[in-house]
Amino acid sequence: MSEAGVLSSTTGAAQAAPVVAICKAVKRFGGLTVLDDCSLTAQEGEILTLLGPSGCGKTTLLRCIAGFLTPDSGEILIDGRDTIPVPVNRRSVGVVFQSYALFPHLSVAKNVAYGLRMRATPAAEIATRVKAALATVSLTGFEERYPSQLSGGQQQRVAIARVLVLEPRVLLLDEPFNALDAKLRGTMQMEMRHLIKRLGITAVFVTHDQEEALTMSDRIAVMRAGRIEQLGTPEEIFDRPQSAYVADFVGASNFWEGVAHAGRVALPDGQSVATALDGPVRVMLRPHNLVLRAVGGEAAAWDGTIRFRRHIGALMEYEIEVAGGRMLRAVALRDDTIAALAGGDRVSLGVRDAAACVAFPPA
Repeated sequence: MSEAGVLSSTTGAAQAAPVVAICKAVKRFGGLTVLDDCSLTAQEGEILTLLGPSGCGKTTLLRCIAGFLTPDSGEILIDGRDTIPVPVNRRSVGVVFQSYALFPHLSVAKNVAYGLRMRATPAAEIATRVKAALATVSLTGFEERYPSQLSGGQQQRVAIARVLVLEPRVLLLDEPFNALDAKLRGTMQMEMRHLIKRLGITAVFVTHDQEEALTMSDRIAVMRAGRIEQLGTPEEIFDRPQSAYVADFVGASNFWEGVAHAGRVALPDGQSVATALDGPVRVMLRPHNLVLRAVGGEAAAWDGTIRFRRHIGALMEYEIEVAGGRMLRAVALRDDTIAALAGGDRVSLGVRDAAACVAFPPA
């Protein structure tokens, strides 16, 4: 089935019982509460990402699903079955660790076969399933190589094949791209997504990298201090964050202090933002939603001075000081006009789409 087909079927089955259901999970270490009343679900064929900074509880939650940790209270269900009393080796989950955890003294084929051998699977079946698993991750012909003879990306594929050969109901991925360089990391993210969608497997993915989460996920659970701050699609998380924390963590954001009155917040360029709040607010202005113009080029704009700029491939990023010493970040395509702007230049700013701005309560 194509990725689009899988996505369509996943959406259509949204009312079906979830593959993974976590209900009010709590985990403490001594006096420290690491998971605090966490509830979420993962549907058939869905990639659900747990996103947050170090210490937010995302890896602890993944380890509870895997069975490496036991929650102090709450439920963790797979296909409606309570997994908490089920031993790790009998749970229908497979885990890909960030270190890959390959056996250096075993060949690729023997690494992949290891779990099947521990289950006393017949040799003929092992050979068939190992061959199929390596073909799935495009490593046919690598059977007799050793981990030291493989690139980082190839080692990761072996780790994935070792999990897939066990035919788990749920695939758990604990920051699996950390050891890869930036270019390979981006390539492997897309390969992993295509593979998971092709297989139709349910996956729970842990990362602290918001770009990675936006690339990989069908839905994202943004975590903060052991709680789920927001759960939604990448578009919902990025475009309509429900808190200033989510807005600041997922994607770059500027915050403009304003005052809401009669359901609107006035922006410095003459536009306004709709809001249900009243009184002092903070308005999220994404860098790509700010337009740079020549000073005086538009009547409805506010002026500033470029204090810093840097190249981001085909883009230019600017830090602009506006009235009151506030610093705003703007991103624009590196065309001839933009490329000519330099530190110290005066520019006018405008908001591209006021509807894309979101107002939050004051800090």
